[in-house]
Amino acid sequence: MALLLVLVGMAAAQDSKTVIGPSNLPLHDGANALLSGDAEEGVRLTHLGLSQAGTMKERHTAWSNLCAGYVMLGRIETGLEYCDLVIAETDRNWRAYSNRALIYIRLQRFDEAEQDLLSAEAIAPGSHTLQAVRAMWRDAVEPVAPAIIIDDRRQPPGGMDED
Repeated sequence: MALLLVLVGMAAAQDSKTVIGPSNLPLHDGANALLSGDAEEGVRLTHLGLSQAGTMKERHTAWSNLCAGYVMLGRIETGLEYCDLVIAETDRNWRAYSNRALIYIRLQRFDEAEQDLLSAEAIAPGSHTLQAVRAMWRDAVEPVAPAIIIDDRRQPPGGMDED
């Protein structure tokens, strides 16, 4: 009996493999395309990666990336749907909150953006991405008036600029 368990254990060990690099290549390549600014290719590859997602984390990553990708394409409502999918399943994905806050800023839903920023900042304090979105929110709700106003209406006598 012990020999049988050892043989079964050896067979299982032979079937296991070590994966070096991303386990979901389309999802990985889709993220890289989004980061490089190619939203169309990023969304296409991310959908492919989503169809191959083997874990909940991969599915959440794909949805969050689709949220960002659709925002990049100007399809705000579609992006919002993907962010909502992530947040409905987990309250620990700060990127989904960050992406949704950005959408809310663009939709001028500032109170909702603030709540998502607070949720994201509680998960990932100090994130540079969150700091950038927070700055966008601040610019939208607390615009800064320029300290210096240049009055270019003044012209030299005679009405013509002198060179």
